[in-house]
Amino acid sequence: MPRKSSIDKIRNIGIMAHIDAGKTTVTERLLYYSGRLRRMGEVHDGAATMDYMEQERERGITITSAATACEWKNHHINIIDTPGHIDFTAEVERCLRVLDGAVAVFCAVAGVQSQSETVWRQAQRYRVPRIAFINKMDRVGADFYRAVSTMTARLDAHPLPLQMPVGAEEKFRAVIDLVEMRMISWNCENPDADQIISEVPADLLVEAEIRRREMIEAIASEDDQLMESFLEDEQGITKAEIKAAIRRCTLASKLTPVFTGTALRNKGTRLLLDAIVDYLPSPLDMGEYEGTKPRQPGRVVTRKPDDEEPFSALAFKILTDQHVGRLTFVRVYSGKAKAGQQMLNARTERKERMGRFLQMHADERTELEEIFAGDIAAIVGCKDTTTGDTLCDARKTIALMSVDFPEPVVHVAIEAKSKAEQEKLSKALSKLSDEDPTFQVRVNEETGQTIIAGMGELHLEIITDRMRREFGVQGNVGKPMVAYRETLAGSAEVEKRFVRQTGGRGQFAHVVLTLEKGETGSGFVFEDKTVGGVIPKEYIPAIEKGCRQAAESGIVTGYAMVDVKVTLTFGSYHEVDSSDMAFQIAGSMAVKEAAPKAQPVLLEPIMKIEVNTPGDYTGDVIGDFDRRRGRLIGMENDGSTQLIHAMVPLAEMFGYANDLRSKTQGRATYSMEFAQYEAVPRSIANEVMEKMGSGYRF
Repeated sequence: MPRKSSIDKIRNIGIMAHIDAGKTTVTERLLYYSGRLRRMGEVHDGAATMDYMEQERERGITITSAATACEWKNHHINIIDTPGHIDFTAEVERCLRVLDGAVAVFCAVAGVQSQSETVWRQAQRYRVPRIAFINKMDRVGADFYRAVSTMTARLDAHPLPLQMPVGAEEKFRAVIDLVEMRMISWNCENPDADQIISEVPADLLVEAEIRRREMIEAIASEDDQLMESFLEDEQGITKAEIKAAIRRCTLASKLTPVFTGTALRNKGTRLLLDAIVDYLPSPLDMGEYEGTKPRQPGRVVTRKPDDEEPFSALAFKILTDQHVGRLTFVRVYSGKAKAGQQMLNARTERKERMGRFLQMHADERTELEEIFAGDIAAIVGCKDTTTGDTLCDARKTIALMSVDFPEPVVHVAIEAKSKAEQEKLSKALSKLSDEDPTFQVRVNEETGQTIIAGMGELHLEIITDRMRREFGVQGNVGKPMVAYRETLAGSAEVEKRFVRQTGGRGQFAHVVLTLEKGETGSGFVFEDKTVGGVIPKEYIPAIEKGCRQAAESGIVTGYAMVDVKVTLTFGSYHEVDSSDMAFQIAGSMAVKEAAPKAQPVLLEPIMKIEVNTPGDYTGDVIGDFDRRRGRLIGMENDGSTQLIHAMVPLAEMFGYANDLRSKTQGRATYSMEFAQYEAVPRSIANEVMEKMGSGYRF
C-alpha cells in the first residue's frame, strides 16, 4: 500500500499554551476549515471534538493530549492538542518529544502566562520550531503588540509579526498580511464564507509599509541569503524570497513568526493553516535522528526519515480504550511496517507483535494497513511497551532518546470500599499508572496503605474520578499530602555484618561504607573504593542495589532519600556462604543504620506561584504569602493589574484557590508549578513527624 502523502508534505505539529488561551478552540477551527469536521463544537458547550473525555467536557479544560489529522493544500497535518494545566505538563512533554513543530497560542489580553513559559521551555529542550498565534483579539483589553512584547520579555524569544491587526477588542475586523501586502477580513455571520481579500486601505498603507520594512530587516539580520538580496536591491526582494527566508529562520529557531485572530469568532485560523504548511518543518527538514545501540550506551547510531531505512518508532503515549483495549501511540522515525509484523522493544529486548494500526481522531479510529516514516499512529497489540520505549527492526537495533518526567509532589492514601473491590482497584491503578508516567502507586510497608502520587490536587482528582467512571471502582480517598523527601547534612561511617547460620549453607556478608550528602540534583550515587579484592566484583552490584532500595524507601520519614552518596570502602566475604542476597541485605542494613547518624534533613516541594490581581488587592495577596511561609520574587505592573511572583511551600497551598477568591472578590487568578525541593524548618519538620506518628525528631 503506497503512502498517501510524500514525506515532504507531512507536518507533525502540536498546539500548546497556558490554560484557557484557546488551544482547543484553535484546533477545532483548524479541523473545520480543513474539512475534517462538518460542524464546529465549542469548549463552553462541552462539545469540542478534541476534549472527548467526560471530565474534560464537564470542566471545560484539556486533560489528556488528543491526536488527530487533517489535509490542507495537499499536505497531511498530524495535530496533537495538549493540556494547558500544570498538573498535566507531562502530556505536553511527551508530545513535544515526537513533534516536528508547534503552534504556541497566547491570549491577546494576558500575553505570555506562567504555563506558556513552561511549555516554551519544553519545546526549546527538544529543539521544536514554533510559530505563534495571538488569540482572542476581540476581548476587552486585547493588545497585539503588548502580547508580542511579552514574548520577548518573558520567553527571551525573537517574535516576527507577519500580520498587522486592524482594530482591537470589539472593533477587530481584519488583518494585513505583511508578506503579501494585502488585507484579509471575514464575514462573521457565516463562518463558511470565503475570506475577503482586498488591497491595503490608504489610511493604513503607511503604517503597513513601515511594519513590512521592519519585518524584512529582522529577517535579513538572521538570514544571510536575504541580507544579500536586501543590500543589492531592497525593492526587488520577491515574496517567494521572503517566505523562503522566514522558513529557514523558523526551522533554525532564530525567529518565531507571529499571527493573530480570534478563533472563537472564526477569524485568522485559515491563515494559520497556511502558515503551518509554509513555515513549519516536514520530517525531512529535521534531518537524521540519533539514538544509541542497546546495551552500548556510548555507541551512537542514526536513522534517516526514509521509508527504505530500518524501522524505528518511539512510543510516546499509552491509552486504554474501552473498545479496542491497550493503545500504544508511536511516532515513526524511519522505515515502514505492515500490520501484524513483529518489532523489537529496545528496552526489554523482546519482540512485540504490532497487531493493528489506527489513525486517531480524538476518540475515533481509522484502520491503517501500513505505517511509514513521519507517521503518528496508534498500535493495538503491544503488551509490554511503555512510554519512552523504542520499537525497531531486530536486525538493526536502535534506542531513541526517551522522555524524562518530573517526580510527583502530592500523594493521597486510597483503599477499596470492600474486599471484593480490592482486585478491581489494583487493576485500575495498574492501568492508570501504565498510561501516565507521573502517576505512581506504592504500598506503605509500615501501614499497608496504598498510596497514589501525582502532580497536583486536580491530577489526583481526575485519576480517582476516572477510576470510578471507567473502571467502576469506588474507593475511599484520603486528604492530599505533600510528597516530602529526605537528604543528609552530614556523613556517617558504618560497618555491618549479615550472618545467618542454618542447617545447610549459611549467609555471610560484611561491608564498611560511608553515607554522606551528595551534590544537589545528583539523586543517589554509589562508589566502590574497595581494593585488593576484599569483596569480589560480582557482589558489588548487589550491595549497590541494597543501598539504593534502602534510600528509595526512606529511613527516617519513609520518604525517598535524595542527593546522597554511598562509598563502599571495605568488607569481607565467605567463599561458601556469601551470596548476592546476603550482600544486598548487608548494604540495605548499613544505609538504614548510617542515615540517622548523618544529620537527616526533611525536604519539601517549593512551588513557583504567579498571581494576576487588580492593584487594590496587592497588599492582601503579598501578606497572605508571608503567612504561608512564602517569599516574594518580583512584581510586574501589567496595565490595571499586578503580576506577583512568589515561591511558596506546597504544604501551605492546599485550598489556596478559595482563599484567593475571598481576598480579591473573585477578581484574581493564579497559576502554580513545581520549582524545587528545599529544607523544611526544624520546627515545621518536627510537626510533620508528629502528624505522621513518628517518634523521630530533627
